[in-house]
Amino acid sequence: MGSGGLELPPGDDGHEGNSTDVPPGAVSLARPMEMGSIGPELDWNADAWREVRTRAQRAGRAYIWLNLVEQRLRAVVAAVLRPIYEPVHGDDWVVAAAGPAGQEWVQRAVAVREVSRRKGYLLDPADDNVLSFLTLPQLRELMVQHWPCFEPYIDERRDVELALDELEVTRNVVSRNRALSEAVLAQAERASARLLEILGAGGDVPSARRLPVDAVEDLVGDRYADLVAVHPDRVRLMRQFPAEDIFGGARRLDAIGIGLNLLVQNFSGRRLVRLAESGCRVRLLFLNPASSAVKRRERELGIRKGELSRAVEMNILHMRRVRSKLHDPDAFEIQVFDETPRFTAYLVDGDGADGIAVVQSYLRRTRGMEAPVLVLRNGNRVVRSDQAEEGGLFPTYREEFELAWADSRPVS
Repeated sequence: MGSGGLELPPGDDGHEGNSTDVPPGAVSLARPMEMGSIGPELDWNADAWREVRTRAQRAGRAYIWLNLVEQRLRAVVAAVLRPIYEPVHGDDWVVAAAGPAGQEWVQRAVAVREVSRRKGYLLDPADDNVLSFLTLPQLRELMVQHWPCFEPYIDERRDVELALDELEVTRNVVSRNRALSEAVLAQAERASARLLEILGAGGDVPSARRLPVDAVEDLVGDRYADLVAVHPDRVRLMRQFPAEDIFGGARRLDAIGIGLNLLVQNFSGRRLVRLAESGCRVRLLFLNPASSAVKRRERELGIRKGELSRAVEMNILHMRRVRSKLHDPDAFEIQVFDETPRFTAYLVDGDGADGIAVVQSYLRRTRGMEAPVLVLRNGNRVVRSDQAEEGGLFPTYREEFELAWADSRPVS
């Protein structure tokens, strides 16, 4: 063998280089593949893609909650401990607060911070501090070590620790990119919401008491105007959003539709009386059961002649009985319209920034119970600086209600 490259003689027929015979136990690398394929072991079929997308969606949702909790806990720790340690230790106040018990992890955070500085990873000057490099368990450790300092602001230490214990399971799954089950995700969302409430970071939208503001909605909701939920049908809406949650505590209730079954059949007359007597102003707009539009709707749905008109009439009679029991019947108005119904909508507190609306379109061969449901929030949104503020869907349906109301006739 010389100093030059190794030269191999060309293979002839019958030599190993060109032989189609593979010796026993050998692995052939020259495997025929379809055009555009990278091999059966590496290909992902539709089911595999669906699975990884589900994993990514759940992990992304969990990450948003964990991020919010970590930021809030970091702010609370800074607000409580910085005034104690910074006057003496200056910029090293986090190291001093960690004490001997936390020397190992706080020094690790200091080292990561220095590396981030050198490599230019710090994009926001506000993050150029040791506190920003502490993980959720380390922030928890600081709180536990100095609990007497936090006790005046937080009622129950046990509640905080239990919520953080639940989140630690999710944090480990997300950080290691493992599959997150729907049950664990739901547990993490509940724990995060509870912890944010304990730490004084409750939502500032009044309707959050009726329809809790979801962390994902709060962060990316501007992509979808004021639409906060979509349900395939009314049954699934009611499972997550019962009638009491929709109408209970309302100051104003405006509803338009054919028979308004969501309200009439799911919110008792006694409860409606109490709601109206507590000061809620109600305007109900039914499709006139004697109109030709009802007959057309019956034909669309393929139901017996007169069946829908009788059902609407019964609902109107029920609401008249409710109105008759009130001290101020004028606060409970019932009217009918004769035009072709296009949608049903329930606008709760629609005159304020805290309103919600439940909206369904009328489909040709689909009953109201089976039609898709939109849930809208009228609360103000934070709009990105590069995005002009645009109106949402809520004002559109509110305006449609007012126009229909103006053209309708009262029920005596």
